[in-house]
Amino acid sequence: MKAIVDEDTCVGCGLCADACPAVFEMDGDVAKVKTADVPDEETDACKEAADSCPVEAITIEE
Repeated sequence: MKAIVDEDTCVGCGLCADACPAVFEMDGDVAKVKTADVPDEETDACKEAADSCPVEAITIEE
């Protein structure tokens, strides 16, 4: 599973980094993906982060 952040859409709210800090981090005003592949134990938290994004800037690829 991979997570992708559309940096042009991201508004920098930080919800993804709060929900899943193992995968997402803030880089200034934009969220970034820290790891190319989402660890199995972080799958639920990563999906929660994507679902909580107010501008739908996170895509999850299975």
